[in-house]
Amino acid sequence: LSLRITLDILIESARTTGMLFMILVGALVFANFMNFTSMPSDLKNVVSSYNISPLTVMIFICAIYIILGAAMEELSIVLLTLPVFFPLVVGLGFDPVWFGIIIVLVVMIGLISPPVGMNMFVVRNMLPELSTMTVFKGVLPFVYTLIAVLALLVAFPQIALFLPQVLKL
Repeated sequence: LSLRITLDILIESARTTGMLFMILVGALVFANFMNFTSMPSDLKNVVSSYNISPLTVMIFICAIYIILGAAMEELSIVLLTLPVFFPLVVGLGFDPVWFGIIIVLVVMIGLISPPVGMNMFVVRNMLPELSTMTVFKGVLPFVYTLIAVLALLVAFPQIALFLPQVLKL
């Protein structure tokens, strides 16, 4: 590495770090705002007043995360939505560890699902000889598999909680 290349690397690292910290600061401000406005508890009250099934709420939350994942970066999604959804999910009686696993899975599905799927454009840029349609066709079996895994984990939370429960012993 020459001195010029090292300097370019350091500048790019500083830019990336600065962007990540701006996202984190913005998310912390947003989380404080959400807590100040009591939106999470209001959302929980709305859900309980309409007698919506907890499973229906979780399916709706998963759909929101998949849609957001198709258009946004994962760290931003998680930091912006967790202050809103986490109190609701815990208030509905779901395990927080299970919810964390579900969040990781749905964000992953969103990042590879058409029409936007940010990770697919990274792959496309790394392999310019492939068309965008080819990349999306190649990833569809994985999207379907991940959706099936998500359905299993939502229907049977014990699958995701087996190992954490064993390790608590």
